[in-house]
Amino acid sequence: MAGKRIVNAYKTLDKNKEYALKEAIEIVKNNATAKFDETIDLAINLGVDPKYADQMIRGVCSLPHGNGKKVRVAVFAQGEKADEAKAAGADVIGAENLVDSILAGKIDFDRCIATPDMMGIAGRVARVLGPKGLMPNPKLGTVTADVKTAVEKAKAGEVQFRVEKNGIVHAGIAKASFTADQIYDNAKIFIDTIIKAKPQSLKGTYMKKVSISSTMGVGVKVDLNTLN
Repeated sequence: MAGKRIVNAYKTLDKNKEYALKEAIEIVKNNATAKFDETIDLAINLGVDPKYADQMIRGVCSLPHGNGKKVRVAVFAQGEKADEAKAAGADVIGAENLVDSILAGKIDFDRCIATPDMMGIAGRVARVLGPKGLMPNPKLGTVTADVKTAVEKAKAGEVQFRVEKNGIVHAGIAKASFTADQIYDNAKIFIDTIIKAKPQSLKGTYMKKVSISSTMGVGVKVDLNTLN
């Protein structure tokens, strides 16, 4: 039972202690005992206020080992670019027909990419895709003429991140079946990416708290001093 699993997990850690990243990963991985391959989630509390545009932390991160998730990719493209998207492994490709499908409620994809010339058409579904975080965006590399690379990166486990209104940014960075070293590599890259995204105008503490957990497991606090 989940309750018993959580109780047993808490026996393996001190709730008030902050652990070195590698040790925290070992604890989380060892306690990921569900009957499915749990996602390893990294959550970072930042000292930013997203209501200010210059403190909106948002971007993408290419994880060295991928995140273990199968990503379905939709692409707004025509002609040669549509062919490139298909060859790269895109799952859904179209133009007006893709708009009609989305407006009909069929959104069977996890990432949406568009070539620049197709943004006029893609804009028709902005009110649908925007709230779901799926609207193509140049800042995220999802509005690009290089659809081949964009599709390949998405398929390889590139993760998008955006700070929430409470200052937390999080992402699924691995699966419990990954080795501890693979999880560590991915976690370190994600954390470094967030550190580099620090707003120049920010005063005070930027990174306040980091924790790591699995889908059904407990959160383990990470000692910030071990991240540098």
